[in-house]
Amino acid sequence: MAAIERIAAKHGLPVLYDAAHAFGVTVNGKGVAEFGTASMFSFHATKSFHTIEGGAVACADEAFADKLNHLKNFGIYGEEITQVGGNAKMNEFQAAMGLCNLRYFDREIEKRAKVVARYRENLSTIEGVSLRPVPAGVKSNFAYFPATFEPEAFGCTRDDVAKKLNEYGVFPRKYFYPLTSAFACYKGKYNPNDTPVALRASERVVTLPLYADLALADVDDICEIIASCKK
Repeated sequence: MAAIERIAAKHGLPVLYDAAHAFGVTVNGKGVAEFGTASMFSFHATKSFHTIEGGAVACADEAFADKLNHLKNFGIYGEEITQVGGNAKMNEFQAAMGLCNLRYFDREIEKRAKVVARYRENLSTIEGVSLRPVPAGVKSNFAYFPATFEPEAFGCTRDDVAKKLNEYGVFPRKYFYPLTSAFACYKGKYNPNDTPVALRASERVVTLPLYADLALADVDDICEIIASCKK
């Protein structure tokens, strides 16, 4: 993030962070929202903190925040329509749900951390399975637990592992798959091979089940299924 900030400052550019998954994450003691021009958070029900649906934008500039407030409210300013806008307001029920969930957010993270620790304990010694470390200085919200499967070392592909888990009623997600440039709506416009690192990740990464009340015994079962796939 520091490098991005330096480049932006050098060229006079705004920095808008996609912080969809990063509510509660800190970097060297600073919240993600303290960086850049604005940070956008998703409060969808799959996130560590949610309001069922919705999100928030944290802005460093008051004028920018004011503009966003008008855009989300049909472009209305006072009694005038000053710009083309839409209806992007969070409703009262979602806001109330968020306030309820916020009370338990710290406990949610603590429980997720225990699940992640168990996954790491079980999977870290399996050749061909790579687990991303939490970078130094970062406090995670443990939103997801991605694992990378290297077929050359593991003996089978990520898709093989996902299929085997499905057979046992476990449904991991292939984040992020397919690659954006491979979407049907972009067919013929972009070549996925132009971004080989992203393409490789999209073919090898899977996020394993992770939620606060996932029993550690269930984590052990999931890891045993994964280990049984190794050849």
